[in-house]
Amino acid sequence: MNYELKSARYLADDLLSRIIQPGDTVIDATMGTGHDTLFLCEAVGPAGKVYAFDIQPEAVASAEARLREHGVLDRACLFCAGHQRMDEFVPEKVRAVVFNLGWLPGGDHAVTTLWETTRVAVEKALALLLPMGMLVICAYPGHEEGDRERQELSHLLSGLSNRHYNVLHQRFLNAAPGAPECFAVQKLKEPDKS
Repeated sequence: MNYELKSARYLADDLLSRIIQPGDTVIDATMGTGHDTLFLCEAVGPAGKVYAFDIQPEAVASAEARLREHGVLDRACLFCAGHQRMDEFVPEKVRAVVFNLGWLPGGDHAVTTLWETTRVAVEKALALLLPMGMLVICAYPGHEEGDRERQELSHLLSGLSNRHYNVLHQRFLNAAPGAPECFAVQKLKEPDKS
């Protein structure tokens, strides 16, 4: 059997498929056209739940159509709201949270995720994770805001306690400039209250 090192997106899906079990509750923090939302709906199965967020109505409509086409819409709660508000809509702890930063595929490249809201969303995602749950973030440094998000994510996540979190940053050293990078954070246990 041959194993090939692949893209940040491939690593994200691989990690999530190892963590998510049927019946789990998970979050798609950046719904986009619904590719990740569909992947998550299939992973959690009929007894699971996916909460998905996007600020663009066309993204929500596209994701809804994709989920309906695949017969899994009943597993999802889709919100036209910023991911920094996820704790307002998600009433329970979750097994996984996925972010695919940047812009809506095929959409207006002037509308991107922004570090100010991404930071808040990542902090809320970490608080919502169950022990041994995972946060997976694909960052796209091929544009100014994407590069800022990548740099700031690296700084924020490297500061997490290794007693409470395992943090991985995957990037291809010989990739073209702007190639996506994957951050994965596994929550080992709840941080100490202080």
